[in-house]
Amino acid sequence: MKEIVENPLHLKSLNHISLICRSVDESISFYQNVLGFVPIRRPGSFNFDGAWLFGYGIGIHLLQSEDPENMPKKSEINPKDNHISFQCESMDAVEKKLKDMEMEYVRAMVEEGGIHVDQLFFHDPDGFMIEICNCDNLPVIPLAGEMARSCSRVNLQILQHQKVQQVVQQ
Repeated sequence: MKEIVENPLHLKSLNHISLICRSVDESISFYQNVLGFVPIRRPGSFNFDGAWLFGYGIGIHLLQSEDPENMPKKSEINPKDNHISFQCESMDAVEKKLKDMEMEYVRAMVEEGGIHVDQLFFHDPDGFMIEICNCDNLPVIPLAGEMARSCSRVNLQILQHQKVQQVVQQ
């Protein structure tokens, strides 16, 4: 029987995403004031401009573009584009806040088996897309198993352990 390697690199969690910015200061303001991230200390040995922020268990590392004037700028909000997604407590509160800040956004909805997930998509100052959703409504169902949990409560180690047990029992 072929051995299934569940976590070949022994990963534990997402640490950070890095984003190239036209203006680090403008991006700090966005991630701090719109999304609630907190600036944290960045290693002093870096010889380039940037900033680190932390929130919700992940870091965002902002890197100053070496050629900010020639960075492509996305204007159309396309939910099928690269993005990072955050779950929220209240979609209505998020939408009200985006309206109050006069931020352009696109609303979408996913339906699966009678369960509805609402999504709001908008750009950061450099055109990187942010999604806010109530994705917790949608169960996470592994393709090879029967366990279902909401995405914020999935424990990968439990899922992996159960999958290994299923393989061993077969």
